[in-house]
Amino acid sequence: MASTTNVIPITKKRKVYSLRALQENLTGYAFVAPAVIIILVFGLFPIIYSLYMSLFNWRIRKGDFTGLVNYTKIFGDWGGFAIFIGGLALLGTAYWLWTGAFKSNSNLARKLQIGAAVVLIVAGIIMSMGWGKMVAAGDEDFLNSLIITIFYAVGTVPLQLGIGMIFAYLLYQKIRGKEVFRMIYFLPYVTPVVTTAVVFRTIFSSRETSLANIVLSWFNAGPLKWLFEPKAMSEVFLGLKLEGIAAGPSLALGTIILFGIWSFFGYNTVIFLAGLGGIPKELYEAAEIDGANGWNAFKNVTIPLLSPVSFYLFLVSFIGTFKAFNHLYVMATPNAQNTVVTASVQIFDVFYAQNNFGYAAAQSIVLFLIILGLTVAQNKILGERVFYG
Repeated sequence: MASTTNVIPITKKRKVYSLRALQENLTGYAFVAPAVIIILVFGLFPIIYSLYMSLFNWRIRKGDFTGLVNYTKIFGDWGGFAIFIGGLALLGTAYWLWTGAFKSNSNLARKLQIGAAVVLIVAGIIMSMGWGKMVAAGDEDFLNSLIITIFYAVGTVPLQLGIGMIFAYLLYQKIRGKEVFRMIYFLPYVTPVVTTAVVFRTIFSSRETSLANIVLSWFNAGPLKWLFEPKAMSEVFLGLKLEGIAAGPSLALGTIILFGIWSFFGYNTVIFLAGLGGIPKELYEAAEIDGANGWNAFKNVTIPLLSPVSFYLFLVSFIGTFKAFNHLYVMATPNAQNTVVTASVQIFDVFYAQNNFGYAAAQSIVLFLIILGLTVAQNKILGERVFYG
């Protein structure tokens, strides 16, 4: 009888515990449900539906199933695409050899570095061959917009981060009115983008009386066309007449890059300031005791301990530049031709002006895969170098 009476309370306890655990799980699911629904409806569903649309000849209304025809129109030559991907694989191999060199002895490290350099050169040649085939047979406008997008990202992100870190470090010091300066630097980020883009378009107009050209006249320099100049900056400032990617971004795109830096460096400054607040002051005091000056403390204490924040901002900024649209669309001028048409603007033009929804969806999927691939690569390359203390 004793054993029977002891079993009943244990069974009841297990039931009560199971019911309580179920309630806790349901409560947790209820709290995360709104976020999950938002991600599914506004995140995953548009991607899946875009992939579905890209497989059809979709103009206003859904047309015939075309399979990969839209993607073939983009890349033109699948053989060239395969060659380009092979070049990317060799690029990854060169990185693997280079990183392996630092983990080996001196003799082997030297050989690995030479091998990495050779593979890197071969990868560049192969990628250029594949890209040339794709441009010759595919959608030159869209492929060119990808190059312009890379120019915009590379020209914007490093300067945004560098200027943001420097200003954050200066504002973190004991200076008068730093709260006011923080607010001023953050204003460009919260100001409506379209409004500031219109102001920048006026400042950098091609008229001799524009503010930018007036400033140039102070230094006895002639007026520039700025946003209306399709020539590459290498030709405008250095007189070099290069072709293709080697020419670099146009002056019109360079002007838009200035706007991008001005708009977002304040946001980076604020985030860097938050990161600086998490660095123990004792480390700076210890560095000062060891004889480190301001530059040494910044280089050996601030930069390493801010690497998690820098890594986050680099990823977010790079993704943001690939998706940027509003200010690029407002500041683009017909005179600049296609030198300022990034991938997002090109996709919008195909979707809105040409009403080719299926082809625009295919282009958006390609852009999404590029952003995803670059994010994974950055996470692999830069994530290993982040110092978490």
